[in-house]
Parts: sequence; structure tokens; C-alpha cells
Amino acid sequence: MAEFKTPTAKRVGKAEGSNGTPKIVIPPSPLMKQLGYGTGVNVYLMERFSPMHGSYKSPWAVKKRNRMINDEDGEYSKRLNAEANLLKTMSHPNIIGFRSYTVQIDGAPCLAMESGDQSLENLIEKREEADLGPFLSTQILKVARDIACGLQYLHEEKKLLHGDLKSGNILIQGNFKAAKLCDFGVSLKLNEKGVLCDPAQCYVGTECWSAPEVFEDDVITQKTDMFSFGLVLWEMLTLHAPHVDKLNPDSSFTELSESVLSDSLQEEEYLKALGTRPSLPDTPLTEDYLPVLEIFYACTEADPAKRPTAAKILQVLDSILEEKENTKSVGGDRKFLEMLHEDL
Repeated sequence: MAEFKTPTAKRVGKAEGSNGTPKIVIPPSPLMKQLGYGTGVNVYLMERFSPMHGSYKSPWAVKKRNRMINDEDGEYSKRLNAEANLLKTMSHPNIIGFRSYTVQIDGAPCLAMESGDQSLENLIEKREEADLGPFLSTQILKVARDIACGLQYLHEEKKLLHGDLKSGNILIQGNFKAAKLCDFGVSLKLNEKGVLCDPAQCYVGTECWSAPEVFEDDVITQKTDMFSFGLVLWEMLTLHAPHVDKLNPDSSFTELSESVLSDSLQEEEYLKALGTRPSLPDTPLTEDYLPVLEIFYACTEADPAKRPTAAKILQVLDSILEEKENTKSVGGDRKFLEMLHEDL
């Protein structure tokens, strides 16, 4: 991969970022609404106003290094740089779009991206607080198809492992109009067989969502992402992060998902549960959830060889669509079909 060069302003013409887009000026963090945060970074909403047209343009999400966290070795800045390098080479409806990469006056790197309305993690938390129960099966299957589509692109075309798939790294636009993968700061390169190019590369996924091979120091492949994919579906059914039932029940979803900050992670029961398939809730689910359950069970097999690829997930979901179209179902089924076909 070519070395990523920090964009610099030109003396003549427009100042440009590294990908040829106009260089942007990032407002100070206090002037922007914080959308979320990750390990070593914060994400803000950047409103964009066009004086020429007297109107607002579509907002951007801006990822900055968290100044409160020590980064003497430059690790978090390197991750942001690497993520910018990857995003500017990708173009897919289920991958968050690259907009620009620049450096503030103080030298802090900033990555500007397409803005999603909110993360799936936020939607899960809100639904849990409202005591609404599992997401509709149509909503789960829509997210499943969109994310499988994004993963197929990553695994097969870009030869990349996402490396940290979870609800917090999935953005939802509109009323499940589209789901998009984001946060590629710890992505890893795959070879033609879907295995890490360099076995010495370190997998840095969030442990709640990590596959058993991560904890067993076994071979990491594209199927490692698929285990996490299955747990995202589980999140939408249970409204909890995986295995948090082993931790302090008084903690919030967000607190629990930021596992590195919690002393309760050392609890033996929790540690033993990592890398295993979590149990489903006792509350019975209706028949329309069967496809969701089948995909969840298949993706969370302990043996990576038994897990489906993202392409197989798409094939299964499309066969469900075809079957429903052939039976010419009405009512709820027609609504189901329309939702899955939207913007695909």
C-alpha cells in the first residue's frame, strides 16, 4: 500500500486533501456534537453550511484522537491514518463513505466520513430502555443482509478482515433504510484463502464479540468476522452485549460494551464465557424469527469451518426473499419484502 501523505494546502487553486477532495477546516471539538467514542478516539457531528447557496449540506462525522488518552507512541494516530488509507480506497453502499483526511493546526489528525444517523448500539440501548423487546424480524434481517453485503465486499474484493464487528461499529440510516460498517482502525489484510496474510498480526477486536480462535491463539480468518456477525444478530434479539449477564447487572449497555474500563471483567464466569455462543432469552420468539435464529446458530459455531461466509448468508437471505415472492404472501410478508429490497 502506498504511503499515506498528509494533505497540504497549495499556493495556487484549491487546497486539497490526500484523495483530491477539497481540504477541510475542522471546528474545535467543543463546537461539535459528540456522536460516540472508541478506544483512543472520539467521533463528532460536523454541520456544513454553504454560504454560496445559503443552505446546509449533508453533515459529516469527524473522528479525532482523544486528547485525554496518552498516545506517546502514536498508536492511535497510526490507526486513524491507516483507517483513512483504507476508507479512501473503498466504495460500497454498506461501507461508510470517506470524505477527507486532514490535520489540525496542532498536528492532530482528523478523519471526515459520511455521517450515519445513529449507531445500532444506540438503537439497542434506546429499545432496551423503552422495554420494547427484540427488534422486528424484518429489521434484523435487513441489517443482516446489509452487513453481510458489506462483509462480502471486504472479504472477497478488498481482502480485509473488519476485525472489530459489533453493534457500535454499525451505523443505521433512517428507519433501517441502510446499515453501514464503520471503524476500520484495526482491520487486517487477508490472503486469497481468507486467512491473515501475516500470522504475526495482532487481532484487536472487542473481547465480548470475539470468536473462540481469538482466545485460543488459533488461525484468524474471514470466519472470525462471521462469529461476531452472529453475535450482532443476538444483540438485536436480546438488547444486550454478549456475555454481560455474567457482569454487574446494574451497569448500562454502553458501560459494559467498553469492557476494558470495567474491573468486573476479571470475573471468572465472564472470562470463561468469552468466545462461546451465548444463550437465547427464555421469552419465546415467533416463527418469523426462525431465519434469524438459523443464521445466528450457524455463525456462532465453535469450528470456523462450519460457519457460513458472508456470500452464503446473502444467498440464504435472497432465497428467503424468492420463496416469499413465489408464494405471493400478503400483509406482513409483503411489508417484509419491501423492507429487505429497499435501497439494495
